[in-house]
Amino acid sequence: MKQLFGQIDPRQRETSGSHGRVVEGIGRSIVAGKPPPGDLLPRDEELVEEFGVSRTVLREAMKTLAAKGMVAPKARVGTRIQPRHEWNMFDAQVLRWHLDGEPSDSFYEQLFEMRLAFEPHAAALAARDATTEDIARIQACVAVMRSAEGEAEFSLADFEFHQAIFDAAGNAFFFSVVSLVGAALLSLLRRSSPEPKPGQQVKICNDHQRIVDAIAARDEVAARDAMQVVIEVGWARVFGNASTDGVQPL
Repeated sequence: MKQLFGQIDPRQRETSGSHGRVVEGIGRSIVAGKPPPGDLLPRDEELVEEFGVSRTVLREAMKTLAAKGMVAPKARVGTRIQPRHEWNMFDAQVLRWHLDGEPSDSFYEQLFEMRLAFEPHAAALAARDATTEDIARIQACVAVMRSAEGEAEFSLADFEFHQAIFDAAGNAFFFSVVSLVGAALLSLLRRSSPEPKPGQQVKICNDHQRIVDAIAARDEVAARDAMQVVIEVGWARVFGNASTDGVQPL
């Protein structure tokens, strides 16, 4: 029988959990568009044979994928792949499947849109509630960004800057957001220039410093506006609407 979800190493039948192997195999394939949304998965008999599992294991795996919003089983019809907008992108496994492949422009666009919805408000909350220690931590991230000698060091400090602002905002739901999308934010490194240019690095750090200054001044409006500028500059650089020289801001 033709392998629909890639070759299954016979050794994995013994060393990997059957349930997890089925979820991984089908989930990754769905994210890759094979099969695409709207299509039906192969019949249970074919999947049981391909993965070498029982019908009970297959049924439980389908329940897991359904809970992620990826499939919808129907009696006498089959299991249909759900539209992408039904998928739970806050599910760590679904997010990892996207990042393990080549994320599309649409993936990054939606990530930026989510950031615009959350991060300016987080900066405003930080301006209202940040402690002296929070502000010192955020300032320290900018200092590391200024002294960074490579793109990887710079971008990691940049990410830690944004994480520190989420922490300073003090909203428990934000903690969950940043923990789940952190890997997605760091994946923007794939689309950035490998070496920072000093002029660009200074400008990006200055933009981030404006956020710190607004937070330290307890100016919620200025903090919100400064964060929005930083995110929009990042958007423009990723999608080619601004110069692509230098460091990719997060």
